[in-house]
Formats: sequence, C-alpha cells, structure tokens
Amino acid sequence: MTFVATWKQHDFAAVAASIATRTPADVRRALAKQGRALSLDDLAALLSPAAAPFLEEMAAQSHRLTVERFGRTMQLYAPMYLTNVCANICTYCGFSAQNKIPRKALNDDEILAEADVLERHGFEHVLLVTGESTRYGVPYLENALRLLRTRFSSLSIEVQPLDQPDYETLVAAGLSTVLVYQETYDPTTYPKHHLKGPKSDLAYRLDTTDRLGRAGVKKIGLGALYGLSDWRAEAWFTGLHLTYLEKTYWRTRYSLSFPRLRPHAGAEIKITPFNERDLVQTACAFRLFSPEVELSLSTRESPHFRNHAYKLGFTSMSAGSKTNPGGYASGEDSLEQFAISDERSPEEVAAFLRENGYEPVWKDWDPAYDGHASKPALV
Repeated sequence: MTFVATWKQHDFAAVAASIATRTPADVRRALAKQGRALSLDDLAALLSPAAAPFLEEMAAQSHRLTVERFGRTMQLYAPMYLTNVCANICTYCGFSAQNKIPRKALNDDEILAEADVLERHGFEHVLLVTGESTRYGVPYLENALRLLRTRFSSLSIEVQPLDQPDYETLVAAGLSTVLVYQETYDPTTYPKHHLKGPKSDLAYRLDTTDRLGRAGVKKIGLGALYGLSDWRAEAWFTGLHLTYLEKTYWRTRYSLSFPRLRPHAGAEIKITPFNERDLVQTACAFRLFSPEVELSLSTRESPHFRNHAYKLGFTSMSAGSKTNPGGYASGEDSLEQFAISDERSPEEVAAFLRENGYEPVWKDWDPAYDGHASKPALV
C-alpha cells in the first residue's frame, strides 16, 4: 500500500466542510496537549476558523516547542536553478511549456560559476531546481551533483518525480534531500491546473514520496501550493501525508514549506485567498502537530513578514534567492519561475538573525553524514 490508498480514503470537500465545523472547545483541547501526540482531528481544529482567536497562544506554544527542539538557530539555504525547460503546461508557473519565453539549461562552467557566487556568500546547503523535462533528467542531475558534491556540505533537489532506481542513482552521487510539492491534494482542482505533460498524472506524483522512502533519501520535503484550493483542507492533507510517511519511513527526516502563489509569466489565474495570517496559523498548527518536523520560510514572502514570522516555528529560510537559471553569476537573462518578495542579500538576512539572538546555520548537515566526506570539515 502507498500513500495514494490513504489519500483515497478521504474526500477533499468533506474534509474542508468538517474543518469548518470545529469549535473553540476543539481548539482548547488541542492546545491543552502542549504539542504532545496531537491527532489529525487536533490538526483540523488548529486549522479551523475557530482557532483564529487563539493565534497568539498557538504562536507562543510554537515558538517554545521550536526553541526546545532546534534552539535559536536558523538554517539558511539557496536555490540554484539549473534549467527552465519544462514539458508541463501548468496554469500557475512561469516555466510552463505554453509560455513563449527563452529557455536555458546551465552547462558545467555555468553551474560552477553559480557555485562560486553561492560559496562566496557562505552557503553550504544548496537546492538544485529544474523544470520538469526528460531532456534534463537523471544523467544531467547526476552530473550536476558530482560537480557540486565537493563544493557544498548538503545538496537537495526539486525536480520532476522520478522512479526509485533513479533516486538511488542520485543518492549515490551525493543527493541528501528531495522536495516534491503536491501543489494541490484536491482531485477536482488538480486537473484544472495541470493541463498537459507528466505532471498531469496525479497518482504518480502522489506516489513519489513512497519511491523516495524506499530509495533511502535522508530527507523529504512536502507542501501544497497555497492559493489553488481550500487552504485548510490542503494543510490537513499535508498533515495526513506527513503522518503516513513518518510511520512508514521512520528513518527519514521531513520538512514542510508553505509556498503561496506569486506573480509569474503567463495568464493570471483565480487565487483562493491565503493571507499572511493564514500562513502563520498553518505554520503554528504544524509545529504543534509535529514538534520534530522542519518548517521552511520562503523568499516568496516580504521582508516585513519574514522579520516577524521567523521565530514562530520556522527552522530554515532561503536567502538572496534567484529563480532563473544563471541568475547569480550572469544576471537576469532568463525567465524567473516566480517573482520573489524578499530581495535582501544573504548577509543582510544573517545579520538580522544575529541581531535578534538567532544563529544563522549555513548548512543542513556535514557531508560525512551522507558518506561523502570529500569537503574538508570547518575547524
């Protein structure tokens, strides 16, 4: 059995309706547990409209639990976009195959030039990102990992879903983490936004995390793209997914992200509201639901918001992000996937954290943890 079977046991619309019926008493019961052994019913209560008056208490508990587990630290990482070539037609993404824009894929020299810039900023953790295209599949990714393995302590990818043997190949090449966002768990909404290409296969995408778990990937990142459907139900299904994975692949670490729709090339689409307050409620609900899970705060959000939200349960932040191939070394000569909001440099973000009593951590883990100890340890 895979997660698809678990997902099929729950009706998206019914879950959304059920969350809307939760009461203040349900919220109080969840909060009384102080983050210990919360159920999916508790998560529903914390995501519900009834939880809105309790947001300050949720934030306080979330902060306390995060400091207890992770200390006053914040991991900093940077995405490196390798290519914007994509075979999918998706309504919400600048890389969509229907957009008539210049396409680019970095060669070895360009990849290393991007690495030079990120190293100068101090990054030890880099997320490699591509569009979804078999033209730049496993051989291209394996080559990129081997090029960068000696340059960075930990390497992650956010690319098209792959088969289990492909992930095993990439793990051997130095891969630590895979982020695979479902975008939406709503089976009615999913085909409306994934019109053509491999990404239109909902079941294959849902099964990706099982293939990752069996392949021995050390960390898996989950998330929905908030703005496509009912955000409370999306978050609940993300919690269902996390629960399934933690029980099935218990040796693996997990992280969650909360990307909101941002301006992009192509036609604008109707967005289901998900504001900053909703994001805070969602992040705090997940910290109470799972004190061990890592929570990431994106440069999609504004500096003002990130400066206030970072201590409410988050453990990692991107900084100085460029979302176009070659964006660090050669400027903006190719299409961005989406527009970022926080344009501060990595140094500015790190300085802000230090000024507020937090330690910026530039890597996820030491390469020796992955069995790739070629990068000298810092002493």
